This record gives sequence, C-alpha cells and structure tokens, in this order.
Amino acid sequence: MDNFIGLGLAAPLLSSLAKMGYAKPTPIQARAIPPLLQGCDLIGIAQTGTGKTAAFALPILNRLLSHPRPAPKGSARVLVLSPTRELASQIADSFRDLSQGLPFSIAVVFGGVPHGAQIKALARGLDVLVATPGRLVDHLDAGVANLKGVEYFVLDEVDRMLDLGFIKPIRRIARDLPAKRQNLFFSATMPGDIRRLAGELLRDPVEVAVTPPAKTVDRVTQRVILVDEPKKRDMLVELFNDAAMSRAIVFTRTKRGADRVAKALDEAGVDALAIHGNKSQGQRERALAAFRGGAARVLVATDIAARGIDIDGVTHVVNFELPEVAEAYVHRIGRTARAGRGGAAISLCAATDRDLLRNIERLTRLAIATVDRRGVKGPAPAPVVRKAAAPVHPQRVPQRDARAFDNGRRPARPHSQGRGGFRSFETRVAHGR
Repeated sequence: MDNFIGLGLAAPLLSSLAKMGYAKPTPIQARAIPPLLQGCDLIGIAQTGTGKTAAFALPILNRLLSHPRPAPKGSARVLVLSPTRELASQIADSFRDLSQGLPFSIAVVFGGVPHGAQIKALARGLDVLVATPGRLVDHLDAGVANLKGVEYFVLDEVDRMLDLGFIKPIRRIARDLPAKRQNLFFSATMPGDIRRLAGELLRDPVEVAVTPPAKTVDRVTQRVILVDEPKKRDMLVELFNDAAMSRAIVFTRTKRGADRVAKALDEAGVDALAIHGNKSQGQRERALAAFRGGAARVLVATDIAARGIDIDGVTHVVNFELPEVAEAYVHRIGRTARAGRGGAAISLCAATDRDLLRNIERLTRLAIATVDRRGVKGPAPAPVVRKAAAPVHPQRVPQRDARAFDNGRRPARPHSQGRGGFRSFETRVAHGR
C-alpha cells in the first residue's frame, strides 16, 4: 500500500495524517487496518516502533466516525489496556493527535495519581479510555466505572502485561465486557500463554505478523561482555568513555539496583537519572524530559518503568543485568535503532548470568558476539569525580513545610495507597503481592 488514501479511511483522519507528516502506512498499518475496518478480531505481532498504535487507532476512530453515538456514562466505547503509565499516556496522545478537530472524548487512567479527575472523566462518559489494568480494576471494584458500553477492546503489549502479572486483572476486566465487541491483541512476541489468552477472548481472529516472533531489531548491533560480578560497575563506567554513547538506557532488574547504578555513574562524572516504579509520576516525567532534552546522558531503568518509552536518538542500550525473562531482552534492545537509525546493545554477563544468556540466544536464534573482560583483563577502577558541596542555608525549612510548598500546594495522600490505606493492585503487583 503506497498511501493511506487506499485504505479507505475517512477524510478527517487523512487530514490529520497529512498534518502529522505521514504519507505512507507502515507494514503493520497496511496489513492490520483493512481487516479491522471490516470488524474482524485481530492478533498483531509487531515490535514497538513499527507504528502499531496507529494501526489500531485509525480504524477504531474511523468506526467511531461512521457510527456516531453518545459516549456511555460511566463507561467508554473503546477500551485500550496498556502495561505502564508511560505507554498509556502515549497511546492516548496518539488518539488525540489522529482525531484532532473531531469531538471525541479521550482519557487515560493509571495509578500513581489521585482518583478524582479520573472518576469525573468516567462519569461523563468517554469515547476512548486508555488504562492500566490495576487502576481500572480499582475503579470497577469501587463502582465508579462500568464496561457496559465497550464496543472495541484493545490489549497492547500483551506479552509485557503477562510478564508483569496482569493476567488476573485482565480476566477480571474481560468478565465485565459485553459479549458483542471487537477484540484487538498486539504483542512483540507470541508465546503459548498469550495464544491461550487469545483463544479465550478473541473470535476467529485474523493474525498479522510483520516480523517473526521474537525477532530482534535488525539494525541493532549486539554484543556481550563477560565480566566478574564485582567489576560490573567499573566496566559500565569504562563503556561511557566512548563519546559515541551519547544517549543510553541502562537496564537493571530492581528499583534499588537502578538507584545504585545511577549514583555510581553520577559519581564517575556521567550524568545519569533513574526511573522506576517507586518514583512519583512527576519524578518520572521530569527524568524523561531531562533525558529527552539531553540534560542527562543516561537513563537507568527497570523493565516496567521503561516499557512504552519512545525516545528517538537512543544510541545504546546496556543490560547491566540480563533479564530473567528472555522476551524482555527483545523489548529492551528495541529502545534503540528507532526511526530508521542504527543502534547498539551491550550486555554485561557475570558467571551467574550464563543461563539467562543462553535463554536469550535460544529465543532470538542468535549467537551474540562475546568479549572476555574477566580476571586480569577486567576494567580499571572507576574514577570518582569530586563535586562541589551544596550550599548550606542558615535556616532550613522543616521537611513538612518544604513538601507543602512543592508546586505551590500541599501534597496529596501518597498515591500508593487507596481508601483505608490499602495499596492499589498495581502497587501490590510491583511488590510481588
């Protein structure tokens, strides 16, 4: 398909695409949009960065235009589930960009922020609701949301949602959906558990795969550095002696590990910020903005926090720790080599990580090039850059008062707690509960 006109999309959507500078559909868009316009259920297998959000947003918006009706109170005509806050926000923004000038109500619902504005948006009724599973279950259980009006149900990044333990809330949500609806599954990989879930929720789906399952990004140069565990931080700092590593994402397995690695890099003179589930939404957004704007050279992230990050110009991905789930490796290295550029993925592998490396090579069907930096070939100790001490103020504002003046208002109750002090589902999942 040479252009969007041939897909049969409505004129307002073609106008929005033209304003956004999009003339030719990507492979996933060209293959997914026609069956979706015909009302078919669909399984789309495509990695992030391939244009899959528009692949489902465009036909859905087209159907909303051709079948206008009031948004259902307390519900939505379209429900899109996403694994993380960042990806949910980006999906909602894509719907808004593609429907600019059209009278559609679009809202995003996720944890880490107060419930009030979300409850009001749901009460008014929505055309498109993008949500993370845990917070949506909170609203359903509280009786402030229902799914009676849903006509289109989209599960995006299904493999990642299952990795994060969201299978139970997904099934809980599915129980409340009307029997008559159109279902869309999108995933970068398609292991057996996802096929079983698709068998439960989809009816005679069309399957569209623009890359083989688990195929890694072709433009990413991958290598493994064998290194002794105690020398990993020194090795990481040495890597950043290469000026070509101008914008890098470093992955760790844990939130505490992300903080430690960011601190170690910062102490060695490499500007780094950490992003993970214990950071507030404001902290995460500020870190992303600093990284996107070049104020920080490195973003140190956990898998859940980095999911949905779509930043052009990431030159390198470094696996400080290999993921325990091999599919996560595919997602991690997909943060680089975007928008037609090349990129590099470097994995630090200690003796205890060798089984994880074998699982990754088995999944990707690749023998990744290896460099041995163990023992006497190991890196030199990382330098410590002395920074000027922060100025000491004669009068220190008490901690409570300092928080009260943050953004000119007293802070709300911690977001990790719901009514009665109980943690939301998403927080419980993040803590393994």
